[in-house]
Amino acid sequence: MNTAELLIRCLENEGVQYIFGLPGEENLHILEALKQSKIQFITTRHEQGAAFMADVYGRLTGKAGVCLSTLGPGATNLMTGVADANLDRAPLIAITGQVGTDRMHLESHQYLDLVSMFTPMTKWSQQLVKPQITPELVRRAFKIAQAEKPGAVHIDIPEDIAALEVTGEPLQTDGHELTRAADQSIQAAALAIANAKNPMILVGNGAIRAQASEVLTEFATALNIPVVNTFMGKGVIPYMHNLSLWTVGLQQRDYISCGFDRADLVIAVGYDLVEYSPKKWNPDAKIPIVHINLTPAEIDRSYIPITEVVGDISQGLAAILQKIDRHESLTPYALTLRDEIRKDYTKYANDDGFPIKPQKIIYDLRQVLAAEDIAISDVGAHKMWMARHYHCERPNTCLISNGFAAMGIAIPGAIAAKLVSPDRKVVAVTGDGGFLMNCQELETAKRIGTPFVTLIFNDGGYGLIEWKQMNQFNDARFIKFNNPDFVQLAESFGLKGYRVKTADSLIPILRLALEQDVPSIIDCPVDYRENLEFTKQSGGLTCHI
Repeated sequence: MNTAELLIRCLENEGVQYIFGLPGEENLHILEALKQSKIQFITTRHEQGAAFMADVYGRLTGKAGVCLSTLGPGATNLMTGVADANLDRAPLIAITGQVGTDRMHLESHQYLDLVSMFTPMTKWSQQLVKPQITPELVRRAFKIAQAEKPGAVHIDIPEDIAALEVTGEPLQTDGHELTRAADQSIQAAALAIANAKNPMILVGNGAIRAQASEVLTEFATALNIPVVNTFMGKGVIPYMHNLSLWTVGLQQRDYISCGFDRADLVIAVGYDLVEYSPKKWNPDAKIPIVHINLTPAEIDRSYIPITEVVGDISQGLAAILQKIDRHESLTPYALTLRDEIRKDYTKYANDDGFPIKPQKIIYDLRQVLAAEDIAISDVGAHKMWMARHYHCERPNTCLISNGFAAMGIAIPGAIAAKLVSPDRKVVAVTGDGGFLMNCQELETAKRIGTPFVTLIFNDGGYGLIEWKQMNQFNDARFIKFNNPDFVQLAESFGLKGYRVKTADSLIPILRLALEQDVPSIIDCPVDYRENLEFTKQSGGLTCHI
């Protein structure tokens, strides 16, 4: 047995189902070892796509997704997806091929110090220098990647080390024991919540990773405390629940900003500062904060908790609820915002303007997809509207990259989502800019049989940057481009292509596309004049006292 074969046995021991990547000269031994493995190698069309697939696989399953590249340009292509996983707290293992150890001291063809390059964007980056340490290296890589806060780990494998003979066995994997918060912290949190008159719950992706949705909903309901979620915390409380105030995180003020203005306590549950800066909702650092999470609070002058409940989130919430002794009913101010928030959402239901307003596109998408179906948003102007208007009944049914916020994630991510949940319908929601960054992976989707719909918000430019330019300079430059015929492009891949020509045709087209047994593309013209209109409205937002 050589090192590459032992590596694959160790990956099998970790429960790896897929490796996403590209073949290369320096990873040939790994690819050869996969011939006899139950692990399925998914050949992608670009390393960035492979890393995004591993990224989304990790986020949906909680198990590290694995991606593979060769050295040099293959490894550098992998980096964007690896960085995205790390800042979006998705467990991922990136494996790179490398030159032989006999070339590392020389200026050599395609050689880069990949361990050093991956170090700033991973939790751990290490080279396999001796065959016999393979089991320890792999076990440690998965343990680090999957531990809170989860993220990316990099393993670099020189080609001569991969070929060396070795004896060894995979190490036993260890279980995850729940940690309990200190009683003193539980008591302090309970006292602070019991005394608050206008509390709010701010919930982030950590609560989804901890599978705390049910307990959090019970906690909020029992205490009548309104809940807002970050972009990455959607669905942690059902959006139709009467305490759900939907999503916070836009740079502009929105209705929920009024709630934070009046809050006398924020209960931050599974909240991560990388999702939405506390400077946006607590700029003067005057709002008291109770931090409930698996890890201690990060340091930020706008996020200094009065108490930290560090441990299993569900157990922490349940313990706090048992300790709270409230004698009077509570009606926090933020609950008065609910009707305005919902009125703003539903007013686009029958809008027949064309090109279609982004609010209407998203409203229609929500009507078509079931509660368990998955929408994956790319990055661009449409992402801001998806964050504000696409609401979820269940966790992990709307995936938005908002830690690293990398364009191009939607199509590779949809492939991974379909592999994880083949019986659910999946829609990749993207702009025309993000679409062309990784549309080549539609060939991968067709080849491996993962049918999903790509819904393109087509405005012929980088709409989010135009939005920001107009806000800051009242002028826009360098953001327009030309697009191919997306319907013909779909057909050239052997896919289904549709073009939306009227507002009332979007829902029928979505339903038709979702029934296809091959991937589909929908070209939907969007009216982004709504971007500046929203900015104007938010600038004039008045909070009613």
